[in-house]
Amino acid sequence: MGLFTDRTIFITGASRGIGRAIAVRLAREGANIVVAAKSGVPNPKLPGTIHETAAAVEAAGGQALALKVDIREEAQVHEAVARAVERFGRIDALVNNASAIWLRGTLETPMKRFDLMQQVNARGSFLCAQACLPHLLEAPDPHILTLAPPPSLDPKWWGPHTAYTLAKMGMSFVTLGLAAEFGPRGVAVNALWPRTLIATDALNMIPGVEARNGRSPEIMADAAALVLARPARERTGRFLIDDEVLAEAGITDLDRYAVDPSRPLLPDLYLD
Repeated sequence: MGLFTDRTIFITGASRGIGRAIAVRLAREGANIVVAAKSGVPNPKLPGTIHETAAAVEAAGGQALALKVDIREEAQVHEAVARAVERFGRIDALVNNASAIWLRGTLETPMKRFDLMQQVNARGSFLCAQACLPHLLEAPDPHILTLAPPPSLDPKWWGPHTAYTLAKMGMSFVTLGLAAEFGPRGVAVNALWPRTLIATDALNMIPGVEARNGRSPEIMADAAALVLARPARERTGRFLIDDEVLAEAGITDLDRYAVDPSRPLLPDLYLD
């Protein structure tokens, strides 16, 4: 029996990157994974599909339900949640991983891109939580885990890319609000953020940054598994950092996560 046997985890943006890594990591502990993302068919510019992640989940020992979902669309999200409950009978945790990024200044940010980030990041996280919460409130040990940074009003994070920071901090503030509202009702609502850059396709959006200066998505997957394995009433409303979560569990040797151990690690955004 694994830590997550019979538990159903709904993961957004799970077709690639950190979302996929979390899905496979939890599957190794017996979880049922709802792979919710937009990528239903291969894209030569952006590898990874929901079906590929589902196959990896099942190969790791879990059960998978691949659902093509655009979390900007309310009806699609509610249908996905209904299908997840129909298939697995329950939802025990939601991982809000889906996110849109555009690291440009105000004059270089088309409103279409602005709207996309707001709809996916803050609104999407809120919508997915709203749809899952009726089922989470019935679960014995419910969690919402959102990949969002500690809230910050430091102008150095806002000036270079106001639109993205607004959207990303929106996820953080949604976490604060949901934790205050549903923590007393037994739902653990926390956020997780990486100390360093994570080697995903999102790095292609950052000029001059290379994956070799980051860590693999597996560090976030291992940290997420530790957060979700902790009893829900023990910790809520926290903005957790991946290496600190691992250190709490006695894991301090992080060399195996480095993409290139010979290269210096670059810190992620929003961390001093």
